[in-house]
Amino acid sequence: SHKFVAEKAANFLGKDWNKMKIITCHLGNGSSIAAILNGKSIDSSMGYTPVEGLLMGTRVGDLDLGAMLAIMDREKMSNADANALINKKSGLLGISGVSSDMRDIEKAAEEGNHQANMALEVFAYRVKKYIGSYMAALNGLDLLIFTGGIGENDSESRRRICSNMDGIGIELDVEKNKGLRGKDAVISTEKSKVTVMTVTTNEELVIARDTFRIVTK
Repeated sequence: SHKFVAEKAANFLGKDWNKMKIITCHLGNGSSIAAILNGKSIDSSMGYTPVEGLLMGTRVGDLDLGAMLAIMDREKMSNADANALINKKSGLLGISGVSSDMRDIEKAAEEGNHQANMALEVFAYRVKKYIGSYMAALNGLDLLIFTGGIGENDSESRRRICSNMDGIGIELDVEKNKGLRGKDAVISTEKSKVTVMTVTTNEELVIARDTFRIVTK
């Protein structure tokens, strides 16, 4: 997904992705961020398992190991119990207590549910932190991309993530972003130093192309 949208967005802008600093945010029930320098990934938020990195639909994301050990000890958890907790009962679902679906959480937040609103804030804050750290790793940024179910379709999440980032060159055009769903589009202001885009992804096509390339060598 990261490879597909990075190359696609660069082509959309008429630029060479092999000469760009790009951060791709694939946000959905499973989420990850990649830092791409001159066509090659130099970092990605997922680790040995998908549990590391961003807060997700039901996955915990980055967590202090000491906290995990304390929870296991307090709740008398087995390894299997802990595995189920961090993979299936945490993340947006765990914080909101409502759902793992962003649409349900946003509706609950609009109705005044404090925990649902907290889930939205934590999700956006975690994404924002990764963007900032990857900008440091890349020594700047040319293009910020949102993709995946949430990234492509949820204008409110994009707004929260990009808010108060003008100090590092990211300025979202609120009107362009509002209600935008499932389209390849630039959603940053004209004066934004970083181009911000929504880009539709096609992970299966990348897998098919790479497989074809490998088996025909």
